Order: sequence, then structure tokens, then C-alpha cells
Amino acid sequence: MTARGVRNERDADDLDVEEALALVKEPAGTDSPGTGRGERGDQVPAPASRTEPPGRHGRPDPHARHRATPWPEARAVAARAGRLRDTRDRTVSVPLADALGLALAAPLTALTDLPSFDTSAMDGWAVAGPGPWDVRATGALAGHAEPAPLADGEAVRIATGARVPADTTAVLRSEHGRTDDKDRLHATREIIPGQDIRPRGQECRSGDQLLPAGALVTPAVLGLAAAAGYDALTAVRRPRAELLVLGDELLTEGLPHDGLIRDALGPLLPPWLRALGAEVTSVRRLGDDAEALYTAVTTSEADLIVTTGGTAAGPVDHVHPTLRRIDAELLVDGVRVRPGHPMLLARLTDGRYLVGLPGNPLAAVSGLLTLAEPLLRALAAHPVPERYTLPLRDQVQGHPNDTRLVPVVLRGDQAVPLHYNGPAMLRGIAAADALAVVPPGGADQGQETEMLDLPWATAGIGVCFT
Repeated sequence: MTARGVRNERDADDLDVEEALALVKEPAGTDSPGTGRGERGDQVPAPASRTEPPGRHGRPDPHARHRATPWPEARAVAARAGRLRDTRDRTVSVPLADALGLALAAPLTALTDLPSFDTSAMDGWAVAGPGPWDVRATGALAGHAEPAPLADGEAVRIATGARVPADTTAVLRSEHGRTDDKDRLHATREIIPGQDIRPRGQECRSGDQLLPAGALVTPAVLGLAAAAGYDALTAVRRPRAELLVLGDELLTEGLPHDGLIRDALGPLLPPWLRALGAEVTSVRRLGDDAEALYTAVTTSEADLIVTTGGTAAGPVDHVHPTLRRIDAELLVDGVRVRPGHPMLLARLTDGRYLVGLPGNPLAAVSGLLTLAEPLLRALAAHPVPERYTLPLRDQVQGHPNDTRLVPVVLRGDQAVPLHYNGPAMLRGIAAADALAVVPPGGADQGQETEMLDLPWATAGIGVCFT
């Protein structure tokens, strides 16, 4: 049983029959065309052939579908783009209380010896020389001044963390000593010189490198930094992200009516972006307004602009024309993945980035994990997560030419594919622990398949929704 499987384990027997039938069985045709803009459905295309990379300026190309970037390559392009961005302008001094989840921009070097003085590792007595020992009336407590040196035959009551008197032979644990009616201390076990004393500098000396630049600040790192004398850390700040929600058909409240639908991506994407390590500066709903989109993109101060919808070539799809207008460079223009293939990644002339997500909800999630996640990870200088695979409990139908991302739940050492995985559906991903990366052609029952963890299904400190 894998560690990942154990972490997310929910016994399959816990699913009742109706839940199992609803979530696990995958009938043919679940990868059907969606209704949202920017997602052209999942009709089987003609065989794709990779030629030259997408051109600059985002000019429409009738053959663009055939040059869509393979899914693994698209993720690599996004990660490489983020690594090329200089971190020096994003290096900040952050109080310890605000540093969780950031990457160190400089090595963590000890500012003092740890411990900074000889300390007792246990409650008991500090003793000098062979016993029995005369016990002083005043004991040694943590946080108090250094006690007077001990003479041979002397002992002093000592608390854990207290300074050890000079000339101490060892610390005798409370359970290993007894006093007689003359208040003399006797050891009930053999004493070894130095026992239960933490000597100065045992963990590190001042100037020692404790962690390299690039290390992720975890709760344990915060504790180490505080112990080593730090009040603040030099770190790479969180990338700033701005979300632009496009579409005249979107409602922000109430039931769908008269051809209008509820906006699912406005509530879904900001916390997901935060979980990926971004600072979401704003969420703006622009409708289908080309000028409003142009103004929003050109005035944004975010490191990453994320748009929803409008990435195809319809009459109200304004993302490509806006990118041409501002002379942006298309790094990825379409990805061979289902759902979500009309996604894009562009670099603006000032070095910032724009990720265009399709308008269908699950297609947008696909774009988020394909392009935004590796880009944000690189911008934040976070380490690349370790890849892992799990066998599929059931066969998954594939696309002839494209990768499929399929919601799964993790049950012990298996991944169980979920129903409701079409481009416009969120019911499957809402129940999922991960997405299975199904290669072109599909995957057989029991086949080892790469998994993409969902942020809330992991124990990592990157899961931060506030």
C-alpha cells in the first residue's frame, strides 16, 4: 500500500450502493461536448501532428488545433517560464508569522549556538563528582541566571532547560535518585559523565547553514528559525494573481434563467489559486467587453492574470485579439488534453503572464492544473512535487490523440475513476482526491497511472485558503 493511498484512504465498503453507482461507474460518452464558451467539446479530431511552436502575437491559425502542445510539454513550458522570471524583485523580508509556505530566498544561517549554553535535558539534579551528594537549598530553573559552580560532592535541583552549573559531572534524573533523612542524594543507577546534558552548540554553531535557499518554510522551519534567533525571514513573496471572469451569460446569485447561468468559476478559482500559493489581488467580472478586457490586462499589476472563457475563436472570444493588440507572446496556444484543450499561456511585454482558461468548469480546472499550477510553483520558487502513480481500479476510456484528466478518489492503493467528468461538470471533481493523467488511447484496469493531487486532499502546508 502506497503512502499516498494511505493518506487519502477511505474504504470502498464505506460507499453505499447508490453512491458507488453514481460516482464510480463510467458510462461511455461522459466526455461529451460542453456548453461553456472556450471549450470546443470532445469530438474526435483528425490525427494531430506537432509542427513548429505557436507563433508570436496569437494570430488565428486554422491549423492551430493540429499544433496544440502535448500535455506534458505544456506543463514543462509553464514551469520553465516561471523559472526564467528573476526572483530578486520578489524577495522580501517577512515576519515569521507571515512566512509559512514561502520559499527561502537566502540560506537560513544560525545566528547563535544551539543551545546557546549547557542545559539540562531532564528534570532531576545536577551533580558534581561521585555521590552521595549534599543538595543545595536553592534549585536551578529555566530562564534564571546561571547558578554558582558545583564543588565535588554537591548537587542542585534542576529543571529541564535550565542552565547547568559549571563543573557539573552529569544530570541525575528524578526517577534515578533518592534522598536520605540527612537530605543527601543517592543515585539508584550508574552515572555516566555528561548524561542528560545538552552541551552548548550540540545542534549547531553560530554561522552554520541550517537550510539552503529554496527550502520551503514549514511549521518546523518557523520553529527552527525562531530558535536560531530570527524575527523575520528573507523569502520569495507569493505571486500576485488577478482573476478576470468573462461572459455576459453569467449570474452571481440566484437560479439560472432566460439563458443565463450561474458563474461557478468566480467562487471556485480564487481559493484554488490561493491553495496553489498565489495572493489573489482581485476578482473582476468583465462580461464580453473587449475594451474592458484590454484595460484590465494592461493596467493589472499582478504577476499572473487568469481569464475564464473567451479562449476560442467565436464572435465574443476576445482573449486572442487582446493578446495580439498588446503584442504578447503566446507560449502555449492549445493543449492536447481533454477537457480543456483551448487553454493558453502568454507572456506580456513587461514579463508578466496571462493564463487563459476555457469557460467550462472542469475544463478550467484542467487548465489551472496544466498551466497555472507549474507557473505559480516556479514563480514562488517552490520545489517540484514528486510524481507518483497508482493503479486504476477500473478501465478508463481514452481520447485517440489527447491526454485525459479524470477525477478519481483514492481507495487504499488504488485510484477509482469517477463519473461526471465532462468539460462542463463539477460533480466529479467535487468528490475527487486527485486527477488521473490518462494517456492517449486510455488506460486498462490495474494500469499504473500518474496522479495530480488536489490541494485540499494533501497534507502539504501549501493548502492555505486565507
